[in-house]
Amino acid sequence: MKTAIVNIKTIVSGDWRKPFAKGDSILMNNGKITKVGTISSKEFDSCDFVLDADGMTAAPGLIDSQVHVAFADYTPRQRTIGFLESYLHGGITTSISASEVHVPGRPTDPDGVVALAVAAKKSFDNYSPGGMHVHAGAVILEPGLTQKHFNEAARQGVWLAKAGFGKFKSPFDYKPYVKMAQKAGMIVNVHTGGASIPDSSPITGDHLLHMQPDVSFHINGGPVAMPDADFPRIINESEIALQICQAGNIRTALMCLDMAIEADAFDRLIFATDTPTGTGVMPLGMIKTVVEMACLSKHSPEMMLAAATGNNANVYKINTGFIKRGRAADVILLDAPLGSSAKTALDAIKHGDYPAVAAAFTDGIPRYVGRSRNTPPSTRQTRIAHNTVMQDFGPGRHTV
Repeated sequence: MKTAIVNIKTIVSGDWRKPFAKGDSILMNNGKITKVGTISSKEFDSCDFVLDADGMTAAPGLIDSQVHVAFADYTPRQRTIGFLESYLHGGITTSISASEVHVPGRPTDPDGVVALAVAAKKSFDNYSPGGMHVHAGAVILEPGLTQKHFNEAARQGVWLAKAGFGKFKSPFDYKPYVKMAQKAGMIVNVHTGGASIPDSSPITGDHLLHMQPDVSFHINGGPVAMPDADFPRIINESEIALQICQAGNIRTALMCLDMAIEADAFDRLIFATDTPTGTGVMPLGMIKTVVEMACLSKHSPEMMLAAATGNNANVYKINTGFIKRGRAADVILLDAPLGSSAKTALDAIKHGDYPAVAAAFTDGIPRYVGRSRNTPPSTRQTRIAHNTVMQDFGPGRHTV
């Protein structure tokens, strides 16, 4: 499907160093962005679908780097159906599994944790709720796993592992398992902070520096943060990615943000929701984090959007998160919400208002246009300028 968005006022690139892309249009074909700039009348006419943005702001689709998926679009923790599709209506076009730890009766033996990760990965390879990309399947580190287990999981496509919920006597015992997973080519995430569920244990700076995982999950607490003194150690004595999550401690989130920028480590700072959990189901969790980090700090909205898009893409090595030729065509349209004192989406974010999501594209396909079901209406109005596919791509209505 060949699609385009035209009449864009501002294009947020996802790259915090060069936060804006030049032009007023985005051309997409076969799931990729093929042009960013201005499209010709010939390119316009060749499209199956063209959306007029009416001067709104385009941004990469948000990447939630910690979502507690199980199987299908259902969360056992909150007994909610359709939560992932609802997250898409919060501007999240990609979700990354925090491991399938909430699957009822999940296995803890080595063969079982590998089987669970492989099954989840292969399941979501064939399933995109509402059009969302879901990177599922993470090996939960448990005693008894061997290099052979990790290699077999990797052979079947699993590229994530998770430390923090295994039946180890001490978090220090995770280190050889982290190294085996990394040797198999996996990105290793680790629970950070106080214990969050039964059988988990607090993980602090000493443990992180000993383990050397790739990503410190919810470094600001999920929901309990590690001691303040550990933050400068992780930032300055390691290359571990620093994940700030919505379901954590907002004070330490802001502290970590400032420390990372001062240490020239912003590339390692990423955003996530860490939901669904006891905090609940949060379709606007990523937007809420972007807004809070922007309006409560001195830093720009476009920089915070980069932490929710391009930085996540770079840390997890996925081909989305940027509005750039060759990247996955995952794009959202943002605007000042109707009634806001701000006039643009970026000004609304800095002001503390949630921006309206007026459209979402994944793989270049419009998943909804006009407005999302979960955000306020936009100040401006999108218009379908060209359409040969006989579908209006309206979002439907929330009836519950």
